[in-house]
Amino acid sequence: MKIATWNVNSITGRIQGVIDWTVKNQPDVLCLQETKCVDEKFPYRKFNAAGYPHIAHHGERAYNGVALISKHPIIGLQKGFPDEPEGSARRLIGGTINGIRMVNVYVPHGTRIGTDKFTAKIEWIERLRRYFDEEFDVGDDVMLCGDLNIAPREIDVWKISIWKNKLHFTKPERDTLLHLKKWGFVDLFRHINDDERAFSWWDYFHPHSVDWDKGLRLDHIWTSEPLAERCRDCWIDKEPRSLEKPSDHAPVVAEFVI
Repeated sequence: MKIATWNVNSITGRIQGVIDWTVKNQPDVLCLQETKCVDEKFPYRKFNAAGYPHIAHHGERAYNGVALISKHPIIGLQKGFPDEPEGSARRLIGGTINGIRMVNVYVPHGTRIGTDKFTAKIEWIERLRRYFDEEFDVGDDVMLCGDLNIAPREIDVWKISIWKNKLHFTKPERDTLLHLKKWGFVDLFRHINDDERAFSWWDYFHPHSVDWDKGLRLDHIWTSEPLAERCRDCWIDKEPRSLEKPSDHAPVVAEFVI
């Protein structure tokens, strides 16, 4: 079974590139973030035509948005946290597919250190940890994937001296993410690739960021240990970042023996 996660930074603006990649790579499940559209305008038919009959989208106009695109039925659909107030940002979607409980998230960006939005980012991740504590068992087949908006380790940034104490790599962010990981998650990219240096995000502002590989590893697939034991490969596909109008993120893909 092949599962991919990808922050597409607007599904409307990048739909053809996403469809082309999906048809070429044939993931069983594609988890999208930052779709930036309301549910009614999500391109269901295009994914249906590409061979994906099961689609769940939790979106809003111009911001956020998450989706599950699947070849297999989605059972027990969850949109947002169970106790989430009406009108909350659309950042979490979950469902069980082929026996795997998948939680696909778009963690808040944080904007600037010391702001209310930075505090809200930390609090959102803490709420995510409580969600896993309350809803799931570490012995089950559980997956967390998406744009976590944090590079966990020094090897996950292209240059430590530049990113030290910068957003996405501050100690409060990394500590909070580590606490989430200690629920019982295995970082599949590191599980398979050890200390390989690879990134999933490169900014738009520097013309050579991709060519010179000045990126961060912000996008992740984490699983419970029983599921990690059945993972046979995990990689980042950098190729779509070089499209004419790319997302600033690249897909992360994992394969499992199910």
